[in-house]
Amino acid sequence: MPKTKYVGVYRDKNGKYFYQLELGVDKATGKRIQKKGRKDHNGKPFESAREAYKELTRLKNDFMLQNGYINYKLTYGQFMEQKYIPYYRASVERSTWSSRQTGLEQIKKRFGDIKLREITVEDCENYRIWLLNDSGYSQSYCSLMYGMFRKSLDYAVTLNFVNENISKRTKAISKGKSIVPYWAKEEFQKVLGTIFIDDFYEHMSFVLIWLYYMTGIRVSEGLALHWSDVDLKRKKLRVHHTLDMKNQNDFIRKPYTKTESGMRTISLDDDTVKILKRWKSIQKKHGVEHFILSYTDLPLYRSTVQRIIERYAKLANVPAIQGKGLRHSHVSYLINEFNADILVVSQRLGHSSPEITLKHYAHLWSRNDEGIADQMTGNIIFNFAKESKVDFNGNQAVKI
Repeated sequence: MPKTKYVGVYRDKNGKYFYQLELGVDKATGKRIQKKGRKDHNGKPFESAREAYKELTRLKNDFMLQNGYINYKLTYGQFMEQKYIPYYRASVERSTWSSRQTGLEQIKKRFGDIKLREITVEDCENYRIWLLNDSGYSQSYCSLMYGMFRKSLDYAVTLNFVNENISKRTKAISKGKSIVPYWAKEEFQKVLGTIFIDDFYEHMSFVLIWLYYMTGIRVSEGLALHWSDVDLKRKKLRVHHTLDMKNQNDFIRKPYTKTESGMRTISLDDDTVKILKRWKSIQKKHGVEHFILSYTDLPLYRSTVQRIIERYAKLANVPAIQGKGLRHSHVSYLINEFNADILVVSQRLGHSSPEITLKHYAHLWSRNDEGIADQMTGNIIFNFAKESKVDFNGNQAVKI
């Protein structure tokens, strides 16, 4: 019975996945409680080991809730190792787990030896203050870390290990205001002027920077793009995938975007269509036929995008920005060059509503009222009175 990387999940000789677990001993009969299954709670057969593990985790949690399982000697470290981390890993996307794993381990180390039921408000507040004053983390990362800690204690309450989430007697850490640096049109033009497109890799770098700047797509959306997502005749770009990648031998082109509203089709300008046509032809000569942003027909690493941006920012002597800064740059370009309508911008970005767009990009509309100010100039016409028509009493009127 071949094992999988998930504890309690196996694969039979026909390649079908199933789980098998023990839930302790029945208090009435003294017999071991065992569960085995090949389908989820909706009766659907498992298509992957991860799906089987999710069902296994759900059954464990339901059992503990129904049986009021409480372990008074359980330490926070044991709770994290045995309960919360397996539950969390089974509940989130692989990319989310990968980015949160280090943080969860750090939290486990911080509170590891303290019994779960003996964590105090002071322990929580000391951790909160340490994050803000001494950790060296950004405000947003401090918010993320303390939020993960609080959620772990929420789960302990759910499983009846503790009666309340003691950390909620302390204040949450706000994310703070973060304005992402971006390139203005002039800076973007300087960057393009440093790229030598007769080199295959540099040509790919040009296409990468151009496409992100001119479409506003998310980094993971761009890395997942296939040529089948582009209709060069109708000048449309279909954004329906994101890339989840560990390495070039282990990646998933997920058939959905960050949010449901992120599934969208973007209209392309003629310049972008011309650039993509030429790039497709060049790629074909090098045996690349699937991924648009690729020089090997394998997807790029996210870190490669950042290195490309930083390389040409340095050459152009403009500020280095993040990959998501090109998304902000696109919004700035639409607003400052074309006075773009908020609804159009929102749809191109894949936001669920214009309110979401304003929440993140309101500061980019700061110059949007200059045309109105110009029109207001001289529009109000009047003449001052030749003499006062007010009958003042006392010292309210001072004659000059």
